[in-house]
Amino acid sequence: MTPVTAFPILQFGTSRFLQAHADLFVSQAMAQGQAVGPIAVVQTTRSAASGKRLAAFATGQPYPVEIKGLADGAVVSERIEVRSIGAGLDANRQWREVERLFCAASHVISNTGDRGYDTHAGDRPDDEPPRSFPAKLAKLLIARHRADAGPLTLLPCELTPSNGLMLRAAVLGVLDRWRVAATTRGFVAEDCIWVNSLVDRIVSEPLDPVGAVAEPYALWAIEQQPGLTPPCRHADMVVTGDLKRYERLKLFILNLGHSYLAELWAGRGGDAALTVREAMADQAIRAELDEVYDGEVLPAFAALGMADEARSYRAVVVERFQNPFLNHRLADIFANHAEKKQRRFGGLIDLIDANGVGVKLPRLRSALGRAGLVRDQAG
Repeated sequence: MTPVTAFPILQFGTSRFLQAHADLFVSQAMAQGQAVGPIAVVQTTRSAASGKRLAAFATGQPYPVEIKGLADGAVVSERIEVRSIGAGLDANRQWREVERLFCAASHVISNTGDRGYDTHAGDRPDDEPPRSFPAKLAKLLIARHRADAGPLTLLPCELTPSNGLMLRAAVLGVLDRWRVAATTRGFVAEDCIWVNSLVDRIVSEPLDPVGAVAEPYALWAIEQQPGLTPPCRHADMVVTGDLKRYERLKLFILNLGHSYLAELWAGRGGDAALTVREAMADQAIRAELDEVYDGEVLPAFAALGMADEARSYRAVVVERFQNPFLNHRLADIFANHAEKKQRRFGGLIDLIDANGVGVKLPRLRSALGRAGLVRDQAG
C-alpha cells in the first residue's frame, strides 16, 4: 500500500461514477498545476466488489477512464489516465487511520448510494466504526472538533435534492441522539460547510479492476454559500446561486425523458434487450418523445422563464440518448418506475400547477394517471 501521510480530499465511496466524475475532475485540475489533491478513498461497506476496487486504489497507481459518445455531432472516443487517487482505506479495518486523515483533510466527497443517508438506532459513539454513513461522519466530526482541526467542506454527490442539507440533518440527528456537547454540535452545524450539489454524467460500465466508461457530457453544479472553496476548478464545474435551475433541467428533461421512453417501452410489450439508443432510432417512439418535449416540457420551462436553457439542454440530452457506445437498457430504467414517475412527471405537473401558469400537460398527466385533474391544493 502506498504510504499514507495526509490528503486534502477524503472520499467516501468507491463507485465508478466518482471515478469518472469528481476523481477525474481533480486529476485534470492537478495536471494543470492546481494544488488540490491527491484523494484518499474510504470504503464504508463490506462489499467484495468495493474491496477489489479499494485494493487497486491503495496502490496509488493511475487508472483509465474511457470517454465515449457524441459531442456537437462528432464521435468522441478517448482514454484518460486518472492520477488523483493516492490511497485506499477500509473504514471497517482501518478506522483509526481514517480518523487521522479526516482530521487533516480540507474537503470530504461522498457518493454512498440511494440509502446512504439512512441511520441506525443501534449506532453508538464508541463503535469503530458505526454502521451508518451519517453516524460514521458524526463520529469523525467529533474527533475533528476534539483535535481542534478546524471546520471542513463536505460535498455529497448523492442524487438527493438539497443533498448537503439532507446529510447535515442526518448527522445532526445522530449527534442529538448521542447527546454531544453544544460546542461540538455548533461546530458541525454552523462552522463546517455543507454544500448542496448536483452531478450529471452517465457512467455506463466499470473497467476491471478499477476505471470506467463514461459519456463526454459532465456537470458538477455546486450551490454558492459564504466561505465555500470548491475542491478544484474545472470547465464542467459550475458554482451557482440558483442550483434549482440545474436540478429542474436534469429532472424534468433528462430523467423525465428516460422515464417517458420506459413508459412507451412498457406499453409496447417491453423487449428486455431494447436500449435507449435503439429506442431513439425507432421513428414512432422518437416522435412520441419529441411530442412530449415540444408540446409539454419546453412550454412548461418557457412559462417558468427558462425557455433558452431548456431548449439547449434538450438538444444535449437527445444527443446523449443517441450515444453509439452506451448500452442503457430501458428495462433497467423501468426499475421503480411508479416512484420515478411521481418525481419526474408528477414533479413537473405540481410545479406548473403551483405556479398557475396554465400550461397543459395531457400526456404526462395521462401517464401518471392524473388525466383531467387539477392538483389538490389541500393535499
